[in-house]
Amino acid sequence: MARIVYCRGDFRDEAQAQVSLFDRGLLFGDAVYEVTAVIGGRMIDNDLHLARLQRSLAELSIPLPMPVDRIEHVQQQLIARNDLTEGTVYLQVSRGETDRDFLYPEGLAPALIGFTQARKLVGTKAQREGVAVDLADDPRWTRRDIKTVMLLGQVLAKTRARERGFADVWLVEDGKVTEGASSTAYIITADGRIVTRGDSQATLPGCTSRALLRLCAEHGLTVERRAFTPAEAQGAAEAFMTSASSLVLPVVRIGGAVVGNGSPGPLTRELQGHYLKAAEERDARKDRQAKFSSMAGYHQEPRST
Repeated sequence: MARIVYCRGDFRDEAQAQVSLFDRGLLFGDAVYEVTAVIGGRMIDNDLHLARLQRSLAELSIPLPMPVDRIEHVQQQLIARNDLTEGTVYLQVSRGETDRDFLYPEGLAPALIGFTQARKLVGTKAQREGVAVDLADDPRWTRRDIKTVMLLGQVLAKTRARERGFADVWLVEDGKVTEGASSTAYIITADGRIVTRGDSQATLPGCTSRALLRLCAEHGLTVERRAFTPAEAQGAAEAFMTSASSLVLPVVRIGGAVVGNGSPGPLTRELQGHYLKAAEERDARKDRQAKFSSMAGYHQEPRST
């Protein structure tokens, strides 16, 4: 079956979807995006993703293309129409379309597109065995806190890492690790402290990371929000990274150095379990809420928080 996508205000076969030649996302990278994980047919941490989408748009003075609850409805329809049980749902909002000019006219209508990608997220070989990450200079612009579609730096860094035999790459600026090319970077010290950078314009505030940090607080785990050097990372007891598409992913080698004993560490395993358990519990709560709404005789539209 052909994939159904959302484009130009409608759901259509992907072969029939078209973006204007004059779309500013195409011409200037003047657009933002979000990717939400789908497990068991349900979106994970989507409230955080929709909140970050709103923030990114506001930082670029791009208006919302529609109310947030309608955007979530688009996501749910994409999942249902493509019978997606596990994978991701992608959203992209550009400033709109107009003749090419660095300066844009007022009143442009933002353009929303969306699609799903079926892929295995839970129980992958990488999650079981861990991955090796390369180290590379950070080539990106300074406003990394905005999730724009300007990803050429990440594309080049990831491609170079793959050519060198690594699964991914951590980026380095001013002697400190900023983040992964599409993930948040973490290390765990010998005494069990979980270390990751604080939020700033140098890094993207990860949604999976934010959900995981909440779980760390709930379980009494110590977190330090600070930058760390590549050498500190290579000498750490454990390392991992988080993202919507990889969840909590162990890192067992950084550059030429093996992390710990070269296998996913016990605290990383514990965090993987906490994250998946929390996702399952959120799904169970949503099911109970949906059942209650049905029994009450009305339909309650999904909303972000």
